[in-house]
Amino acid sequence: MIVYITVKSLGKKKSYLNRLEWTLTNKPDTLKALITDLVTVNVQKFNQKETDVPLVPYLTQSDVELQAETGKVGFGSIYNEQRASIDEALCTAMLAFEDGLYKVFINGDEIEQLDSPLHMQDGDELALIRFTMLAGKMW
Repeated sequence: MIVYITVKSLGKKKSYLNRLEWTLTNKPDTLKALITDLVTVNVQKFNQKETDVPLVPYLTQSDVELQAETGKVGFGSIYNEQRASIDEALCTAMLAFEDGLYKVFINGDEIEQLDSPLHMQDGDELALIRFTMLAGKMW
């Protein structure tokens, strides 16, 4: 099943991530199943990244320009060789949703509960909006 994902941070004027095509491993029947699928695939991708750094790392001008658009220019080195835990990442993602740190929209409709039934189809638009906490005095 192919969906299109947009990830945004509230308050950012520029969309740093364009509409990405994403293949779901299973058709999710609840929001919890959808988040589980997204987190599992991302943790697996993270754990598969190479930790080796080339002997002479370099970036081409086009690499620098492309990375500058996202706000971070680097060699992609991973200095912490510890693998991410899928179970821990899932617990964190579910807790963050329950605490209201991000919202999920499917075709413009907000999904408010983890157990809400989903009726997703190929080509649906999925948007994840992360909220940023502001520092300051409360009174």
